[in-house]
Amino acid sequence: MKMNSLLNTAFASVVLLFAACSNPAPAPKAVDMDAAKTEIQAMEDAYSAAEAAKDADAVAAYYSADAVSYTRNKEPLVGKEAIKNSIAERLAKDTTGTVNVYKVVDLYAEGDLAVEIGSWNENTPAGVEVEHGYYMSIFKKVDGKYTCIRDMNITSKPLAEVVVDSLKEKK
Repeated sequence: MKMNSLLNTAFASVVLLFAACSNPAPAPKAVDMDAAKTEIQAMEDAYSAAEAAKDADAVAAYYSADAVSYTRNKEPLVGKEAIKNSIAERLAKDTTGTVNVYKVVDLYAEGDLAVEIGSWNENTPAGVEVEHGYYMSIFKKVDGKYTCIRDMNITSKPLAEVVVDSLKEKK
């Protein structure tokens, strides 16, 4: 009995010794939120400019190779190539001349990940708002730069108007 007690005490001492000597996981590197917001807003501005230029390749530069885009009224687009093809199709059909403006509203970041909540406006060439909504993008820092790995967007347009617009597009 006394031997078991000694063995248990010795075992507990060894476990505590190893636990005390182990290296704790390093704390995530602090993110410069102003720099992250500036970088991501610049990405949004480049996305908008590429859409206006009808350059699907430049728009798709926003996304990682394995990105997934959850867009309105469609199944998710998986992979940069699928996203680019969908963008190219949309840009080719667009004859309105409208311009999208994207704005970072909130940004949360830690380590190499960032989550952006943003707003978007679709404006006529004269600057009149046609539609607006919100989006969420998740970024991962790769080689020192953020790249979008997931995004999702919604419209603030009432559902009845969305249905009418969808029916018009199908004609």
